[in-house]
Amino acid sequence: MRERILEAYHEVERAMQQYNAVLDEYVVSLQSDESTDTRLLERMTAGSKAMRDSSMIYLSYAKFVAYGMPDSEEMIEDDLQT
Repeated sequence: MRERILEAYHEVERAMQQYNAVLDEYVVSLQSDESTDTRLLERMTAGSKAMRDSSMIYLSYAKFVAYGMPDSEEMIEDDLQT
């Protein structure tokens, strides 16, 4: 079961990374388009940053749970090296 939980965690991690990358690409495209509404650009820039920050928090806890809620972060790092 642990293997399935870890694989599911890694799938979520990859999906969040892809989502954030697409948001970043969109913000860059808005920045390079002279006809972009500045309000939209500001909102999407802030939204993209908020999603990146939120996903990092979410993934941090998801990783903690996926690794069985160990007593310390070092135990996760030790597990990754074995």
